[in-house]
Amino acid sequence: MKRLCALLLIPALCFALAGGCAAPSAVQELSAPPVTLTTQDMTAYDLDAPQTYAALSDFGLTLLQNARQQGENTLVSPLSVSLALAMAANGAQGGTLEQFQQVLGSGLPLDSINTACGALIAAYTELLGGSTQCSIANSLWVDPEGQIREDFIGKCTGIFVAQVFQGDLSAPGIVNDLNSWVSKHTNKMIPQIISKPFRENTDALLVNALYLKNTWATKFDPLDTSPRDFTHEDGSTERLHYLNHFSLSFPYLSSETCEGAILPYDDGRLGFFALMPKLYPDAPDFDSWLDSLEGKALSQLILSGKEADFLRLSLPKFEEEWSGELQDVLADMGLSFAFDPKLADFSQLGGNPYGYYLAQVIHAVKIEVNEKGTEAAAATAAVAESGSAAPPEVGITLVFDRPFLYGIVDLQNGVPLFLGTFE
Repeated sequence: MKRLCALLLIPALCFALAGGCAAPSAVQELSAPPVTLTTQDMTAYDLDAPQTYAALSDFGLTLLQNARQQGENTLVSPLSVSLALAMAANGAQGGTLEQFQQVLGSGLPLDSINTACGALIAAYTELLGGSTQCSIANSLWVDPEGQIREDFIGKCTGIFVAQVFQGDLSAPGIVNDLNSWVSKHTNKMIPQIISKPFRENTDALLVNALYLKNTWATKFDPLDTSPRDFTHEDGSTERLHYLNHFSLSFPYLSSETCEGAILPYDDGRLGFFALMPKLYPDAPDFDSWLDSLEGKALSQLILSGKEADFLRLSLPKFEEEWSGELQDVLADMGLSFAFDPKLADFSQLGGNPYGYYLAQVIHAVKIEVNEKGTEAAAATAAVAESGSAAPPEVGITLVFDRPFLYGIVDLQNGVPLFLGTFE
C-alpha cells in the first residue's frame, strides 16, 4: 500500500524540540551529508530567477483565491507553502515532478526552482537590514520504516538547510515535539499545529517555518489612531480602530480598476501593500475584482508603484489568523498527481516498493498590524497519505474602509511572503 508523507509550512515559527509535559519525545536529530548545487549550476540556473519569481507570484495569488471563502477574511503564506512544496518536489519523478515544475516554476527545471528558493532563504535570513526579524527554518522528519533515500535527505539539508529528525511519527510524543518546533519558530504565535499523532503509515514530514516581524519605515502615530466604520461587502458596518497618516509620501498603486498604497518597512526591501477596487459606475464588486486579478499583473503593479503625496492614508489596525487544509486547493491548482495514491510518483523520496503520496496539507497563518509595524506567522502541513497609473498632482486621500487585498511582498522581485483579504 502507498505510504504517506506530510509537508508542513510554517511561516513565523521558532524551532525546538522542547521538553515539557505531554508524552516523551518521539524523535532524535540526525545528520546527513548535504547535497548542494555547484556554483556553476547556481550561476546558470540563476538566469531563470525572474521567471521563477513571476511563477511564485502567480502561485501565491491563485492559492489565496482558491483557499478563500466568499465574504470571509483569508490569509496564506505563499512563501512558506512554496518552500515546503519545493522540498517535496525533489522527491518526485515523472508526471508528478512535471506538475510541481509547472505550478512552482511555469515549467522550469527543478534546479532552477531550487536555486530561486535558496536565494530567497539567503536574502531574507542574511541580507535584510533595519529592524526586521526574519527566520526561515526547514526540517525533515522521517519514520524508521519509511526507507527515505539518503540523497533526498541530502538535498533537504544542502539546498534547504533542513534539520533532520527520525522517530515514530505515529507515537504520542510526536504531538509535543512538532508543536514545540512550530511554537518556537513562530515566536509562539502558532502554539499548535497538530492535536494527534499521524497515521501509522506516515513516513515523512517536510516542514518549513517562517517568522517575520517588521517595523514601518514611517511609523503611525498612536495619537492619530481613531475609530471609524468599516463597510462589509453585504453592506453591514463594523466599528474598527484605524491607523492614520497625514500629509506624507508613499508609493501609490493605481490601475483602471483598483488603487492602493505600499507602506515600506525599514529593512529597505520588504513592504506591506493594501489594494481595493475603485468606486465608479458599473465597478465590479470585491469578489469579481479579486477573481479577475492575475499574480504577474499584481506583482508588476506593486513593483511599478510611484511615490505620491497623501493627504490621508487610513488602514484598519487588526489581528487576523486563518487555518485550513490545502490538499484540495493545491490539487485544483495543478498538483493532482501528488495527492492521488494511484498516480503519485515520489520514487526519488524513498525506496518503499509501494510508493508514497501526499495525503494532507495543513496551513495556519497569523498576522498583526499596528502602529509600529507587522508581525506574521504561518504553518502548513502536507501529509502524504501592469504598470501603475500616474498619481494625481494633488494629494491623495485613501481610506481602506471596505474590503481590500493586502500582503507582505518583496519590493525587488514581487514575491509575496503573505497575502490576505480583509472583508
